Amino acid sequence: MLGRRQPKERLVEQDLCDLFKTHRGDVRLALFELERKGLIERIPHRGAMVRGLNPQEVREIYAVREELEVMAIRIIPFPVAPKDINHLEELQREHTAAVAKGDLLTVFYSNLRFHQVLFGLCGNACLIETIELLAQKVYGIRFYANAAPAALDRVRRDHLDMIKALRGSRRDDLIALTRRHLKPSPEAYIEAYERRFGKAEGAPRTEGSSAH
Repeated sequence: MLGRRQPKERLVEQDLCDLFKTHRGDVRLALFELERKGLIERIPHRGAMVRGLNPQEVREIYAVREELEVMAIRIIPFPVAPKDINHLEELQREHTAAVAKGDLLTVFYSNLRFHQVLFGLCGNACLIETIELLAQKVYGIRFYANAAPAALDRVRRDHLDMIKALRGSRRDDLIALTRRHLKPSPEAYIEAYERRFGKAEGAPRTEGSSAH
């Protein structure tokens, strides 16, 4: 999730035991949970490796994510209750503090909770669940864009702008922010993937980067 492992990188159980000073049983349980979340895959006779989504898969997932997240924004009942806006502000303060400390794990989870609360405001349980399932598929992609301090600061500013748009019941602004917020991560991941594995024939060009 923190982008410290490359796509298709092998995960050797003994190496992980040594790294985290733990037992093989603990490592296997952790790998099982990561596989369940779609972050790694197990290949017979080869063991576990970081799941390497190819650029086309990434583009397809993010295209669907964008439409579903915008759909959620379109059906949020306005005006939003002050307690819900206060909750988002509290999560954003946690995110800002984590960025300042360089605590990337808390950055990841506070960002995750911010968006879960935001999209949860739409009230459609099926839509909320589907958004979450697709978000899980790309947990490992987000940190390709969020590694740089400038990118994390842009995430922070986007969140604050989203809260302002909610408070002002400015739905069109919130939709535009939601679309923009999704762009940098797949662009950064695809750029890194193609540097490592080469560019597929006829693949579209990627543009520059920043964060979600």
